[in-house]
Amino acid sequence: ILRQEFGAGLTDKDVHIIDPFTGTGTFMVRLLQSGLISPEDLKRKYKGELHANEIVLLAYYIAAINIEETFHTLTKDAAKKSAYLPFEGIVLTDTFQLGEGASKLDGAFPENNKRAARQNSIDIRVVVGNPPYSAQQESENDGNKNLKYPHLDDRIRRSYADKSSATLVKNLYDSYIRAIRWASDRVKDRGIVCYVTNGSFIDANNMDGLRASLVDEFSSVYVFNLRGDARTSGEQRRMEKGNVFGEGTRTPVAMTVLVKNPNKTVPGKLFYHDIGDYLSREEKLKIISDFASAKSVPWRTVAPNESHDWINQRDPAFDAFVALGNKSDASEKTIFETYSQGILTARDTWAYGFSRGGVAEKMGRMIAFYNEQVAGFKKYESKLPVVKAPERLKRVEGFIDTDAKKISWTGNLKMDVARGHSYELSLEKIVPATYRPFAKQFLYYDRKFNERVYQMPKIFPTPETENMVICVTGRGAKKDFSALITDTIPDYELVSKGQCFPLYHYGAVNDAADETDEASSTEDMFQTAPAETEQSRKDNITDETLEKFQAVYTQSNGKDITKADIFFYIYGVLHSPEYKKRFENDLKKVIPRIPFASDFWTFSRAGRALAHWHLGYETVEPYPLTQAGELDLGDHPHYEVQKMQWGKIGKEVDKSTIVYNSKVRLGGIPDEAHNYIVNGKSALEWVMERYQVTVDTKDSGIRNNPNEWAKEANDPAYILNLIKRVVRVSIETVTIVKSLPPLNEIQL
Repeated sequence: ILRQEFGAGLTDKDVHIIDPFTGTGTFMVRLLQSGLISPEDLKRKYKGELHANEIVLLAYYIAAINIEETFHTLTKDAAKKSAYLPFEGIVLTDTFQLGEGASKLDGAFPENNKRAARQNSIDIRVVVGNPPYSAQQESENDGNKNLKYPHLDDRIRRSYADKSSATLVKNLYDSYIRAIRWASDRVKDRGIVCYVTNGSFIDANNMDGLRASLVDEFSSVYVFNLRGDARTSGEQRRMEKGNVFGEGTRTPVAMTVLVKNPNKTVPGKLFYHDIGDYLSREEKLKIISDFASAKSVPWRTVAPNESHDWINQRDPAFDAFVALGNKSDASEKTIFETYSQGILTARDTWAYGFSRGGVAEKMGRMIAFYNEQVAGFKKYESKLPVVKAPERLKRVEGFIDTDAKKISWTGNLKMDVARGHSYELSLEKIVPATYRPFAKQFLYYDRKFNERVYQMPKIFPTPETENMVICVTGRGAKKDFSALITDTIPDYELVSKGQCFPLYHYGAVNDAADETDEASSTEDMFQTAPAETEQSRKDNITDETLEKFQAVYTQSNGKDITKADIFFYIYGVLHSPEYKKRFENDLKKVIPRIPFASDFWTFSRAGRALAHWHLGYETVEPYPLTQAGELDLGDHPHYEVQKMQWGKIGKEVDKSTIVYNSKVRLGGIPDEAHNYIVNGKSALEWVMERYQVTVDTKDSGIRNNPNEWAKEANDPAYILNLIKRVVRVSIETVTIVKSLPPLNEIQL
């Protein structure tokens, strides 16, 4: 590509190459061994035109040794008595800090500082390597805050973030995205960047600004998608299959070549190749090896659309439908006045549980420990000079005990320590919530111990509030689109990254809180919520929406349409196989938009019937499964589960049978029961997965036992009957969905 674009290859003089994240020097070793650099030019390149950076001291020394040993092995025959020649192109540095102008280490590394200064003064023409992947620390208990790079992050803000339509762009500061921005600037107006990276940027919603910038800034963009995304599920997971880096890597992988050629005046061209479906790691590596060169790859030219989609481009017809909601454009007429994500606790193991008493015990224990930390910090800080809030927060970071068996820290809770806020356990805040499809748990519903509550206090202001919400898969989800209705507080992952559209809301809404969650941050949610009365309850479907639907369907009893009819119509449409298939790409990237189907009433009645089964799943008549084994009526131990499993016929899995426990087997499960898929799994699989005894062995050691739910409800057979009921719900759902008519949307 160098020769093709610039008439100069790797051997040519003054073509400086850098691996800015060299690790143990693998790339430089392979480059020297490849033969791409001619023997007569090898010494010149080695001495002055090859560069590598590494921040970890041990890796730095290993890289230097590996590169030097490779060079001397290649040149020993040409110079039998050649003196040892160190690799002076390697620098012990944080590459991003080097770009900030902060390249100097302490006085013990004067030679290293000279190398860094020299590297900064050189025009780099080729940047190549495998940048680190890291968007943020996994847990606030980890205490390993990401570093900030003011200049580099400002460049991201003024390019990738500015061009993005996403409201949440924190992943644009992932290390590999920073590496792309750094390299794009480092080659200035002429050069090549070649990275092996996380491949999520190819299609992720919040990476649209990055995709737009790459096509704008580079004359040619080559993307080889190696797939391997282990965070998907179902058929998509099977299609992604092997990861080229092995099972330890869960992210998709891509090889990307970015070319800046100032002599090209035409807009940047995008060349794309997908390695294919259902391929193992070994099969993918063989394909790459067989290609051998970029010239051999069957690149497909892609024209990005206006939304900066490269693949899985959206259907233009979708834009003509009515949006369920839109918080980024207040001027757009939407069906619902407001909507909200589900509860995001950031400490599910502590805040959720099958036992009300268990949630009270563990949250009480955590809150007591938190209060001890507040008191201790006050005493500690009283002996120190007064500082401003940012410095105080740093003091908190250094002071607090991060033992995961005692507490689960979040950013907000650490700030509360800095503010000196103490809290008390409130048993009234322990309420039922829908945690996963057809799996309820108790939730400690408290703004201070749920990292994000969004608009939920206006949707479910009290535990007894009557409401219904349609939860749909949100942007950034790795699972196929789903919709599920609930009448209790929904979790953020009830359906993945869920956005929830209620039939009613109570009191004034503040959609800005969905992003900051700071509204009424010091207030108790239940105390400040309006009293649940007919006067405080407001329809969430707008009057304009009702008028529009009545006008569109005037020929088919449109005047009889109510807001409840529209609500259930939406639920029916969201289950339409045609709708989900035709607009699959749109539903992965934006809030659903609803067409005016030609048969309003069939969809509305279907949606109402689906809601009946999905809301009433705990009380519907159990499906008559066969039952092998004896159960003593009313005897809790006989009904208890540890972990349910599918039956087996020989070595083959038998999904017509569930081994409930050592005493009981349930059989006769119809095939149709497995066809109701919600949030990436069948409804039956969700019940089997969630209703098992779990222990958080990694962090807190907390045990969660679903049998406690049945005991506290004084219903020993709850879980056993839940299996039978969800089988019935699944069969009824599949029957209704199959009966849905074509959309045949009305063109307005």
